[in-house]
Amino acid sequence: MTTTIDILNGPNLNLLGRRQPEIYGRETLADVEAACAALAAELGVALRFRQSNHEGQIIDWIHEARESAAGIVINPGAFTHTSVAILDALKAFDGPVIEVHISNVHQRESFRHHSYVSLRADGVIAGCGTQGYLLALRRVAALAA
Repeated sequence: MTTTIDILNGPNLNLLGRRQPEIYGRETLADVEAACAALAAELGVALRFRQSNHEGQIIDWIHEARESAAGIVINPGAFTHTSVAILDALKAFDGPVIEVHISNVHQRESFRHHSYVSLRADGVIAGCGTQGYLLALRRVAALAA
């Protein structure tokens, strides 16, 4: 049976490459997905890569992952700083969770310094650009092995 890892992306990440490229870079979410798919193949894991601007959809995906994924990589976007509901859903997931942020949130506005998701995450990667997804995918695959 193949190990499946979910990569979940929150609000506005569909605009990656076009929204504030001075902060988030010029790579698109499709570019990130392609890089993650290539690494997943190398690691021998299956990948589900998803994005939603809707908190409830992300929660539903986390619930789904309880039955079908060995680990989660999550970039919750702005929900990082606001969503107790996503935190609660992640607490109901038994596998490893790695939180990813493209920018270094600790160098940004003070409201971005707090993460509800970090209360559940097994690791946090911030400020490594889109390469953070690859680092997180490697870590989740190792923890899920």
